[in-house]
Amino acid sequence: MPAITPIVMPKWGLSMKEGTVNEWLVEEGAQIAVGMPILDVETDKIANAVEAPDAGTLRRRVASAGDTLPVKALLGVLAPAEVSDADIDAYVSSYETPPDEEGEGDEAASAYHFVDVDGIRVRYAARGGDDAGKSAVLFIHGFGGDLDNWLFNLDALAEHNRVFALDLPGHGQSTPKVPGTTLADLARFVAHFMDAVDIEKAHLVGHSMGGGIAAQLAVDAPARVQSVALVSPSGFGDEVNNAYTEGFVSAQSRRELKPVVELLFANPELVSRQMLDDLLKYKRLDGVSEALTALGGALFGGGSQSGQPGRKLAESGKPVLVIWGAKDQIIPAAHAENAPKHATVRVFDDAGHMSQMEKANEVNALLKEHVGKTV
Repeated sequence: MPAITPIVMPKWGLSMKEGTVNEWLVEEGAQIAVGMPILDVETDKIANAVEAPDAGTLRRRVASAGDTLPVKALLGVLAPAEVSDADIDAYVSSYETPPDEEGEGDEAASAYHFVDVDGIRVRYAARGGDDAGKSAVLFIHGFGGDLDNWLFNLDALAEHNRVFALDLPGHGQSTPKVPGTTLADLARFVAHFMDAVDIEKAHLVGHSMGGGIAAQLAVDAPARVQSVALVSPSGFGDEVNNAYTEGFVSAQSRRELKPVVELLFANPELVSRQMLDDLLKYKRLDGVSEALTALGGALFGGGSQSGQPGRKLAESGKPVLVIWGAKDQIIPAAHAENAPKHATVRVFDDAGHMSQMEKANEVNALLKEHVGKTV
């Protein structure tokens, strides 16, 4: 019998357990291509489109808008025309949602790890096994973020690479203090983190402030870096919207924080209530406000960026990928013009500061190609 292909609830991020169907983007009977967005799903972090796992005909939309379902639950069915409706009915009725491989009891142990680096306890994620023969890819988030900023990207690179993402000092669940307030200080700390988790050399993927850190590390310690991929990075120009950095630090309520966080996205509807609540919970931890104030003031005070490692990247001789959203309201996309002449540059017309979330599928394809050709 011709194959029936299930469309299931994806697992976006290490802690995702369920998602809510917002809407279907295609009708039953539509011809589906691999990677085509077919429905929108919202998690407690953000909404994103589920892509078709295979080509075929969408024969059945099993889940409905508003349904909240666990990871791997059946959302729909792809099947060729010769498969009867009765066979599809039987498949749907007999489908059993498989257990999540990272169950509740094991998740903390398998998904997140902690290591002490220069007296700072650092939370990090590791994916892709421990095969020393694989290349290492290290994701570095931006100001006020954490490793979950990469929730749509880590697994995409983990099939062929050892993948790591850390909470920088003063962020996420790492100790709320900083090892210094310059990009050089933070790059040195990241190098020490690499030592602590046995990464000799890595492909660096950095977002915003994390992009500046990645560029700085490539300039300061090129032997530790295989390539650099940067998403809306700092360090390529002077201007920065400090209404975001200062507003993020000062906001004390959901009402105050919401318009600040909306600056990150081309579509402000991506900012969920849960996202705001999680950020407020983090901001209220002892020491966080002081750490963010020190970093924000030193790196982005007065709306001017401190340090320009992006302009020196060509000296490192490393392959460079630069990704930007044309609607970035934090760091102007025009700064992409300052990328090294040999860099691959991609600007998305319909994305803001968070291209890795807003254009996750396209960004993942770019990252896989970039890392794959510089192994």
